Amino acid sequence: MDEQVTAKIQQLLGSIEQVVYGKHDVVQLCVIGLLARGHILIEDVPGIGKTTIAQSIARSLDCSFNRVQFTSDMLPSDILGVSILDHKTNDFEFRRGPIFASIVLADEINRTPPKTQSALMEAMSEFQVSVDGTTHELPRPFMVLATQNPVEHEGTYILPESQLDRFALRVEMGYPPSEDEIRIMRRRDPQKAIHDMKPVLSVEDVLALQDKVGEVKVDDSVAHYLLRIVQGTRTHEQVQLGASPRGSLTYYEVCQAKALVEGRDYVTPGDVKDMAVHVLSHRILVKSRGADLTIATQERARVIREIVANTDVPV
Repeated sequence: MDEQVTAKIQQLLGSIEQVVYGKHDVVQLCVIGLLARGHILIEDVPGIGKTTIAQSIARSLDCSFNRVQFTSDMLPSDILGVSILDHKTNDFEFRRGPIFASIVLADEINRTPPKTQSALMEAMSEFQVSVDGTTHELPRPFMVLATQNPVEHEGTYILPESQLDRFALRVEMGYPPSEDEIRIMRRRDPQKAIHDMKPVLSVEDVLALQDKVGEVKVDDSVAHYLLRIVQGTRTHEQVQLGASPRGSLTYYEVCQAKALVEGRDYVTPGDVKDMAVHVLSHRILVKSRGADLTIATQERARVIREIVANTDVPV
């Protein structure tokens, strides 16, 4: 593995962890998602640091960043932009919305209606948006970091399967270890630390690292192992809707990115196992899901772990 590649990835991880304490695994997952050209759904209870980690990633990169606070009265044009008539020229001028940034924080995405959520679909899958019959390219790199609270139901909307399928990874923050929570308490407000952060990677660095992901080797036996796990989601008796081919492709690229982040130029069966729940659990629909999002999430994760446990590992 190229030492410069490893050094740049470690720089990025170290920069984010200067602000986000005790969450190495979560930070690594977010960097994996970035390098895999994917989008990330960060799901956990309030006050756990979801917004902080998104802001820290953006500040570590020398690229544009916009935050969108999703609300029930938001319209698609509030995200994509709108055409306004210029009275001097009698032509319509397109005013770009906050989606036109390399890193977009979609804060509390489940607080806006499905009509507005759908405004993100084209952007997340095709890296472009269409407004008034005109297609506008988005900047590269482009990543949506969305957050949602799984325990509140008042004023929230469940994300549709088609929207969830566009997220490469679903990440849970979890509570920090005691010693790190003490550090958080002593620091008090993280905003000063975030404001003081300096970019450690340029846009060109990120794009080059994303290209390197495609060079990571995946042996045929590992690729077939990955596919058998995906196919297991389509045949499991408790699964109503299995992972799509887009899920297979994303799973493959995420495993390549994980290998690169860990300093390897090849994917192991262990990478496939480690990424299974993060990549696949939000892509399946279980028959016994309840109204409670937390319970449904736990059930989906349990099914994925069961599928992985019952799939033969290549020797």
